Amino acid sequence: MSEDDSTAAAAGSLSARPAATIYDIADLAGVNPSTVSRALTKPGRISARTEKKIRDAAAQLNYRVNPMARALPTGRTRTLGLLVADLTNPMFFDVMRGAEQSASRSGYTLVLAESQESGERELQAAGRVAPSVDGLVLVTTRMTDDEICRIAGGKPLVVVNRRVESIPAVVPDLQSGVGEALEHLHGAGHRSVAYLSGPARSWMSRARWELILDGAVALGMNVVEIGPNAPTLDGGRAALTRVRAAGVTAVIAYNDLVAIGLMQQAQEGGLDVPGAMSIVGFDDIFGSDFTSPKLTTISIPYERIGELAIGEVLALIGDAPGVTTDPGAAEGTSGVAAADLATRLTVRGSTGPARGT
Repeated sequence: MSEDDSTAAAAGSLSARPAATIYDIADLAGVNPSTVSRALTKPGRISARTEKKIRDAAAQLNYRVNPMARALPTGRTRTLGLLVADLTNPMFFDVMRGAEQSASRSGYTLVLAESQESGERELQAAGRVAPSVDGLVLVTTRMTDDEICRIAGGKPLVVVNRRVESIPAVVPDLQSGVGEALEHLHGAGHRSVAYLSGPARSWMSRARWELILDGAVALGMNVVEIGPNAPTLDGGRAALTRVRAAGVTAVIAYNDLVAIGLMQQAQEGGLDVPGAMSIVGFDDIFGSDFTSPKLTTISIPYERIGELAIGEVLALIGDAPGVTTDPGAAEGTSGVAAADLATRLTVRGSTGPARGT
């Protein structure tokens, strides 16, 4: 028999071998099946010596808990659904990392789905995922408030980067980062700024615009909103003509991808950044300092936000304490220490003095 044939035979033997059950473990460990069940599902309910014996037997038999089988008597699958708007946007990487780490620490598996920036696709994805998970986290959701509330009526649900009445939310403190960005631009002599908004259905884009509008007016700066724009490199590239027509000296973009796309298009058209135009992004994604010049951006603690969102949904399920409630938070949301959600400006090379100053 050849090496390949031997490998195939071994694989076939493994796949044909019936999966171990708690009865097999009970026989090997010399205990009752009920004792095995308690040891594997509720640690600490039996003596440490017996529990170790059972776990050693389970390991020897390569036993794996079947979450679907466990769900039958308990109604729980110990899985959570994470729905994100766009897997190609590096902003979501940190959210997913924080969420996965938090879920894993609590013994949960994370199921990921993507909406491709479509509220309709997101609603369909939520419908597919919800029946097989214990709770859902919607990150930068594009669904309507009514759609979100309907899902929350049947499944524990938390939203990220969004506020919906009576739905728990984890939202960064934009005020600190936006304030720093406007002060930075104002101090560099800029008196006219544009905000390149994101998708029309983006709650976060509107929240950022309102803060930029109020902050710019308070500083005596002229400000204009340009959009909506696709939250992509191409979206930023397509906005350059409108930015130039607005006659501004500085731009704050909805996210880093839009900012980088705008910068690339400007440079290809012979505009110096930051000499002719200063550009600020949002999110501080991986790669935002790979550009030339490096991108000035508003940093957001997305990994921590992912952790907090999982903690919130586990609290709804009844499997975790959640986070400390902030009496000043909006109805249906939870608050945490300010440092956990604070944003800040990271100054790099894409911003400089306004032309003529």
